[in-house]
Amino acid sequence: MKEQFFKKQWFLCLSIFFMWMKTYFIYKLGFNLQIDNALQELILFINPLSFLIPVLGISLFFREKTQRLYLIGANVVLTGILIANSIFYGFYIDFITVPVLFQAKNLGGLGSSFQELFNPVFIALFLDLVLLVWLAKTRTRTGKKLSAKAVKIYYAAAAGTVLFNLALSELDQPKFLSYSYDREVLVKNIGLYQFHLLDGISQTFNLTQKAVADENSLATIENYTNADYSKPNQDMFGIAEGRNVIFVTLESTQTFVINEKVNGQEITPFLNKFIQKSYYFDHFYQQTEQGKTSDSEFIVANSLYPSLSGSVFFTKSENAYNSMYKTLANHDYRTSVFHANHKKFWNRDVMYKALGIDSFYDVSHFHVTPENSTGWGLKDKEFLTQSADLMKDLPQPFYSNLITLTNHFPFQIDDKDKLIDEYDSDSEILNRYVTTVRYEDESLKHFIAKLKKNGLYDNSVIVFMGDHYGISEAHNDALAQFLGKDEITPYDTVQLQRVPLIIHIPGVTDQDPKTISETGGQIDVKPTLLHLLGIDTKGMIQFGNDLFSKERMPFAVLRNGSFITDDYIYTKNTCYSKKTGDMINDSEDKCGPLIEKANQELSLSDKIINGDLLRFYKK
Repeated sequence: MKEQFFKKQWFLCLSIFFMWMKTYFIYKLGFNLQIDNALQELILFINPLSFLIPVLGISLFFREKTQRLYLIGANVVLTGILIANSIFYGFYIDFITVPVLFQAKNLGGLGSSFQELFNPVFIALFLDLVLLVWLAKTRTRTGKKLSAKAVKIYYAAAAGTVLFNLALSELDQPKFLSYSYDREVLVKNIGLYQFHLLDGISQTFNLTQKAVADENSLATIENYTNADYSKPNQDMFGIAEGRNVIFVTLESTQTFVINEKVNGQEITPFLNKFIQKSYYFDHFYQQTEQGKTSDSEFIVANSLYPSLSGSVFFTKSENAYNSMYKTLANHDYRTSVFHANHKKFWNRDVMYKALGIDSFYDVSHFHVTPENSTGWGLKDKEFLTQSADLMKDLPQPFYSNLITLTNHFPFQIDDKDKLIDEYDSDSEILNRYVTTVRYEDESLKHFIAKLKKNGLYDNSVIVFMGDHYGISEAHNDALAQFLGKDEITPYDTVQLQRVPLIIHIPGVTDQDPKTISETGGQIDVKPTLLHLLGIDTKGMIQFGNDLFSKERMPFAVLRNGSFITDDYIYTKNTCYSKKTGDMINDSEDKCGPLIEKANQELSLSDKIINGDLLRFYKK
């Protein structure tokens, strides 16, 4: 029976084998999946079969000519999925989701990034396709179809493969499907193709949530956020009342470069000094997901978590939001964003209106030439200088968010702008990164001088915040070398999500600067800034808390379900001591209740976004 099947269906068997091997090849070389034991390696090896056997088996219902066309077409599509995910993973250390596909128009700005990430090995992935096409043309067809009984046996075997895969995955990681926030866990266990199917089903479900939502859905969330509210520190509340806020988003800037040197040269000499006259949060975490910079903007504006898939700027730009910008408008602030890119990039022109931002100064408001541009656009020094000139004409008080560009992957700048030698490692990305961070730092120094010259410095609050990581896990070996470690563990990966948050209040922080090491995240920025301006956030629906509050619980949740407190770090189903990095054996007692809190916050925030629940908000 077996011999007859393989003899009759050799083309199907070859198609399954080739796609199986290609998928496993990409798993190992295209992704940086953490494999801890032999069982996990076995699961990774067999999980493509639990998709390929049933899906490619559909060809059994076709005539032989159509069957071969179907299998060749499936090979092309699935190979394209592998390559697309590999390129996307190289940039984001993540997998493509359905909402990302609707952001494809942004890919036009990724030219140099794709050149960096495209691997000629991808071409080899089509060699089997060439062979299959040749065989389809040259090998005589048998003209015989399988009997209904043989097809039933085939699909019984396919079902057995699926169940075997799930059983092994459950054995290795019980209730692994409950870790829906961690896409790597899903790909490692059920497989890449199956993940895409699950993602499609999930996105379809999300689309229905708005239709069934009502005011009662919001009431439950409101009860949670009101109970979690922390009163402002009365010593800090209103100390910046009436001042302008100049918020500079530092592209791809991570905390590990602060106070560090390369070849005896400081990477951030200006920021190192500026911190000594500011409030500096050195255990402050980025909480973005696939939307990266746009997610950072969304979190800060709303004190909500970003979507797990895609960018809210695209998927939910029609929603109602109770943003910080709208609150500031109610207190006579003029709000604006400065970003030297096209206004339609990342759908900002639409989303900014939804957030209540008064003005958007996009690339059309700047003087851009080939000489003052590089990589992604206008150089930071030029951008910040021109923005300072535009801001001096704004009615005060104002809140302005400036988004820098130069320190963007793949971190390329002109030789004349390199103020520090490249780092020496096997990662060209990390080597170049220190040069673009150094250029960004120099640009910030000139920016502060320009603010003083324009008379904006003394009556402003100046905030510098990193938006998301710049160096991904794909460069862990080089990062370990840079940090003087043997390896980068999952614990270290979470710690590397720290980004700088610097709040400078002229005349205040100069006299009493502080480095604050309590755990916080981007979701805490909105209540923190509003309280400094003397605007209480009590009653607002938000998941962050004032970083200066004495009542606040130090807590930061990452979008993948990992979380950090002052004592613990939880990630990849493991609880660590934050101080030592050691695994905690009794993790259920230490991290168990916090896992529930983290998942609850992510779930409630998702309900707000997917259900557009803030349309029912009356306050």
